[in-house]
Amino acid sequence: MFQTVKTSNNKEENYELLLNSIKGFLSKQDTFITTLSNLSAILNYFLTDINWVGFYLYDGKNLTLGPFQGLPACTMIKMKTGVCGKAASSRKSLIVKDVDDFQDHIACDSASKSEIVIPIIKNDTLIGVLDIDSPVKNNFDVIDKLYLEKVIAKLVDILD
Repeated sequence: MFQTVKTSNNKEENYELLLNSIKGFLSKQDTFITTLSNLSAILNYFLTDINWVGFYLYDGKNLTLGPFQGLPACTMIKMKTGVCGKAASSRKSLIVKDVDDFQDHIACDSASKSEIVIPIIKNDTLIGVLDIDSPVKNNFDVIDKLYLEKVIAKLVDILD
């Protein structure tokens, strides 16, 4: 049962608490979709000033909508298109401080002002991306990138 309470307004301390909290929800016994569903809910709980958090899964050609928390979203994103498609094709995390300044941004929610996308890669195979949007410009920084990459590393460790 999830009983963790955020105890700090310090971003790094909150991420450490998040990392400790997800251990019980990252299990090889659960299906991949179950794990992503719980992980999106936990991220939604721990992260501040966000309006969407979820996953896009790579189907061999495009990114398709997976488990998420937030308003309904785009169901398919072409590789190299938008923030998710560019992060997936480059296989590098991407922080966009102002989505209005990002050429080719896909606006699923007009309230989104900044975004961070973390690719999910196992054994050099693209699985998908973690996508997080914020209604606040400049909401994400290198601390978010570092800790969200740690979250994804923990996820990748349980994948077969």
